Order: sequence, then structure tokens, then C-alpha cells
Amino acid sequence: MASMRDIKRRKGSIQSTQQITKAMKLVSTVKLQRAKQNAEKSQSYFRYMFDTVNSILSKTGNLDHKYLKAGETGKKAVIVITSNRGLAGGYNSNVIKLVTRGELANEDLMIYAIGKKGRDALQRNYEIKADYSDVIEEPVYADAMKICKDVLEAFAKGEISEIYLAYTGFKNTVVHVPTLLKLLPVEIAEQEAVEAKAEESAGDEKALMNFEPDDEEALNMLIPKYITSLIYGAMIEAVASENGARMQAMDSATSNAEEMIDHLTLLYNRARQGSITQELTEIIAGANAIS
Repeated sequence: MASMRDIKRRKGSIQSTQQITKAMKLVSTVKLQRAKQNAEKSQSYFRYMFDTVNSILSKTGNLDHKYLKAGETGKKAVIVITSNRGLAGGYNSNVIKLVTRGELANEDLMIYAIGKKGRDALQRNYEIKADYSDVIEEPVYADAMKICKDVLEAFAKGEISEIYLAYTGFKNTVVHVPTLLKLLPVEIAEQEAVEAKAEESAGDEKALMNFEPDDEEALNMLIPKYITSLIYGAMIEAVASENGARMQAMDSATSNAEEMIDHLTLLYNRARQGSITQELTEIIAGANAIS
């Protein structure tokens, strides 16, 4: 059994750690409230944006547009959104696993990193094309526009043939979903394809989408705004998910510290009781020897 001094020292260390985890939990809770409000306000807009663009493209017919067809390089760009700090449970590692162990694991990837944790973990095995770690602290729409412009330029130059977005979707305070979303080439959603097939089998004529101005100019304006919106929405949801994950992690750490303190208190009391018993035994033995 450890000595009373060792137990007391360890207990003090855990109590100090518990104070830190309590403080971090409170900070994350405050940040989560604001991030949650932003995520809930923006989610509907970005989901409708995604559905609307897919619906439009499902009615365009066979358009030959640079954003609707994959390039020939075979390289894939992944915009990876993580945090700049740890102590958030599996928040960062779950997003990294989407890239390293998911459907893109064996592909030739170029990483556009938003968040230092993702950048540091992926730079060992993948090329970090750009680092935007600072923008995740306070995401704004202008930052998403800059990232969108960079990846679209690389796509237009033929440096990459596909673009993906890896982030953590926010459902509620305790549920966060690691998500891998394909941005380019834009693909028609499965539901749209099912509806189109149903209309065709029913004999309904499906009116094609008319563009004003022409389809080339319209898609050149529409798709960059669409991608910018998805990137910005992903950053907003990622911030809310990060603070929710950190709050849960710090709450669990605080509870675990409390359990360890209780256990160490019990051990300390047992050790103290044993020490007192031993001293009493020695005193009684000494008194008997004198008498």
C-alpha cells in the first residue's frame, strides 16, 4: 500500500486537475450556447441550398460544364475541418478517420486544412495544400469565400479532379456526426434521381431548367456560391460540435476525478487508521514490557 504522503500528494494533484476541467467545462458551456444558436439558425438555409441546387441540376439535362464533370488528374482535394485545440474527446480523431480510414483512405489526396489538429495529424502522410487554421476561431462568410476561390482555381487548372468536405455535423448538444460530403463535381442527390425515374415511369414530362443568362454563366455564379455556403455552414456546425464535445469530455473528466478523489480518500483513511493502530500496538507492547 502507498504511504499516506504519496496518497495525499496524488489526491492534491487530481484535485488541481479537477479544478481545471471544471473551468474548461464552464467555458465550453458558455461558448456552446452561442455556437448552438448560430448552427441552428443557419442549418435550414444550408440544407435548403444543398437540396435546391441538386434539384436544379436534376432538371438541367446533359450540360457540359466544368463543375459537372471530373478532371483527369485523379487527385482529390479534401477540406478538413477540425479544431485548433484538443481535450474534446473524439471530435478531432473522428474527422481524421474519415480521411485516413474511410472511402478516400487509399486515394491521392491534397488537404486543405481548417484546424491545427487535422493539419498536424494528416501532414505525415498527405500533402497539405493550404492551411486556414485561424479562420475556425471565428468563422465568417468571407473566409469561406476565400477557401472556395482557392479550391475552385485548383479545380479549374486541372490540379485536382474532385473536392470533398470533411467536418462534424451538429445535431444537438450530445450528438455530433462526422460527415464526408462531395462538393465537386456536383452530383444529383439520390432522392432527385429516384423522383426523376418515378416521373419517367409514370409518363410525366419533365420540364428542363431554363437559365437566364445562359447556363454557363448562371452555373459559374451559382455553384461557387453554393460551395461557399456549404463550407461556411460546415464551419459553423463544426464550432458548435467542438464546444459540445469538449463540454462532454470535461464533464466526464470532472466526474472521473471526483471518483478518484473519493477512492484516494478511502485509501488515505485506511492508511491513517492502520498507522494509528500500529502506534497503539507499539505503545501497549512497550507498557507491557516495562511492567
